[in-house]
Amino acid sequence: MDTFTHDGLTFDVTDRGPADGPVVVLLHGFPQDRTAWDEVTPLLNDAGLRTLAPDQRGYSPRATPDGRSSYTLEKLLGDTLALIDASGAQRVHLVGHDWGGAVAWAMAGRHPDRLESLTVCSTPHPKAMAWAFRHGDQARKSAYMLGFQVPWLAERLTHKRLFGIYRALGMPKERAAAYVARFPTPQSLTGPLGWYRAMPASKAMRQSMLPGKKKSPSSAPRPDRRIAVPTTFVWGARDAALGRAAAEKTADYVSADYRFVEVDENHWVPELQPQVVADAVLARAGSAS
Repeated sequence: MDTFTHDGLTFDVTDRGPADGPVVVLLHGFPQDRTAWDEVTPLLNDAGLRTLAPDQRGYSPRATPDGRSSYTLEKLLGDTLALIDASGAQRVHLVGHDWGGAVAWAMAGRHPDRLESLTVCSTPHPKAMAWAFRHGDQARKSAYMLGFQVPWLAERLTHKRLFGIYRALGMPKERAAAYVARFPTPQSLTGPLGWYRAMPASKAMRQSMLPGKKKSPSSAPRPDRRIAVPTTFVWGARDAALGRAAAEKTADYVSADYRFVEVDENHWVPELQPQVVADAVLARAGSAS
């Protein structure tokens, strides 16, 4: 499978491994693309797993609609469900990094019947993020999101600083240069920035990711609202964008078997620690070979 369709859009996807193997869906983050998983997928394929890594909405050339309402969480979930359906699998092992991790958490919360397991890299549970806005330093770390709301200017400033953004968060020079080439103009960042701009337009995003009324630090989520899918969270201790407070709080929002893997790394875990990521997925999915 090279493509799949949803909502009138066509998405590019890299399909590797045995066609009859258990399916692993890998969702990239911002500003990356499906090549973020290039060092992870061979490790999974060698274990007999089929991997599907799509260029997500706003990144695939034929799946870059206009307007922030085209990038709400509801739309992003629909894209992932369409990919799962196109794969022919009823249930998959879902892996996400950065924004792909946010979609993965939402999938596990809303569609647990479609998942065998969940592995999230870098991105804490959205409710843990909201908690850290009020009780930790996440509000400071995420202040850049406000700047991303400004049309035209955000594209130009982000494009101008793109190489430095990658490097500041630990991306190797060669990989950073490859991603910069992937986004050759300011306009090529409008789709990726649409994910941030949709946050005020998406009820689900507002409720799960934006800070709200302060609650007692001891308040706990209702058990029936916790993630009921076996989950592994891989987090870099030197992540400059996503802090420890939210990372450690994430455990409170998972009721199923939960594993927290902390690595001495920065934000780009799939590129920097592919073996760790693959091992985390294989610990859930096993070997089909």
